[in-house]
Amino acid sequence: MVYANGLALEDPTKELAQESDADVVELGTKSIPASRYLYDFSFPREDGKPNPHLWTDPRYALAYARVVRDDLSRRDPGDGPYFRANYARFAAKVAELDKAMRTAFATVPAGERKLLTYHDAYAYFAEDYGWKIVGAIQPSDFEEPTAKDVAALIDQVRAERVKAIFGSEVFPSPVLAQIGRETGATYVDVLRDDDLPGEPGAPEHSWIGLMAFDYVTMTEALGGDASALRAVSARDVAPDRAEYPQ
Repeated sequence: MVYANGLALEDPTKELAQESDADVVELGTKSIPASRYLYDFSFPREDGKPNPHLWTDPRYALAYARVVRDDLSRRDPGDGPYFRANYARFAAKVAELDKAMRTAFATVPAGERKLLTYHDAYAYFAEDYGWKIVGAIQPSDFEEPTAKDVAALIDQVRAERVKAIFGSEVFPSPVLAQIGRETGATYVDVLRDDDLPGEPGAPEHSWIGLMAFDYVTMTEALGGDASALRAVSARDVAPDRAEYPQ
């Protein structure tokens, strides 16, 4: 089987997997009802593809894990206890992260929790944690924004007094840097929505490590206290396989 995000994010990968007779399990598609899909400037409703970035919101990442737990248990019932133990420990870690996020975000005034980012990856997160999405540089056609688009964002950043704007470490954005210069907003260019930090095998090279990095970055750029998030360990939570023999 192949586990994919779904929600039309990896259509070419899905097609290749299906050509190879692999069973594709779409985690995101199974984790949210269509009634809760979010559409916006990067993912307009008329194009028929909702914003697929569920994993930046811990509640949906946990739903992904439930889908994997249930699917693996169905395919391999003998290892069901191990998969369920894995899920339980992961759920506890997600609850720890969620608590730390809410503690850290509370140190940023509600009116300053605003996001202008390179890529439109935080819509579901913002809905759950009380942040406002001001915009994203990457438009729906994934081309460079027009001069008119940039001027409108500059006006919006000034009007809303956005303190910091967030670029990507993977995709440098001269446009965001320009907006920062013209508005006085701090330009932070290290955010990442799917590029894991650290080296493969390191604890931080994980979903937990990625989320902690992003939300520490956001909190501190807006003058908040991210110590609660920094205290979240990204260590592997999987139980010892030997404890669950088939």
